[in-house]
Amino acid sequence: EVRGRLAVVKQLCVNCQPTSPPRSPQDNSQQQTTSKMVRMSVLADCLKTISNAEKRGRRQVMVRPSSKVVIKFLQCMQQHGYIGEFEIVDDHRSNKIVIELNGRLNKCGVISPRFDVGYDDIEKWIVNLLPSRQFGHIMISTTYGIMTHEEARRKKTGGKILGFFY
Repeated sequence: EVRGRLAVVKQLCVNCQPTSPPRSPQDNSQQQTTSKMVRMSVLADCLKTISNAEKRGRRQVMVRPSSKVVIKFLQCMQQHGYIGEFEIVDDHRSNKIVIELNGRLNKCGVISPRFDVGYDDIEKWIVNLLPSRQFGHIMISTTYGIMTHEEARRKKTGGKILGFFY
């Protein structure tokens, strides 16, 4: 009876075998490819790094790589007093940014995908993203450049939403 069951199990295993022949160890080494992590959003990476450093109580943080959007975002954060000075360090690649933190930043993040925001829709995004009307800023990329939601309202324009900080 036991031998009968073994025969049935062996038959099932034979039926489940993959159709391709097993590879030898030499084939594996030749076909092995190295996969590389791809940075999807430089801005998201930067804001997450800043947020994590702020939570840890750091006084400085280094962010890389740099981009025009990241620099403009940081300039707006600096104008409103959420971060201190920042310095762009040329490393002959994509630059690094060293940011002085002042402990005022509670949260910052990126909105992905970059939704279209009309002039009339800015209010809805403020209610959804910011904790209060008194503080916090939403960054919008408009035809007039990258600006906060307050500037966009003054200029009566909409654009694509980049992120927020408060």
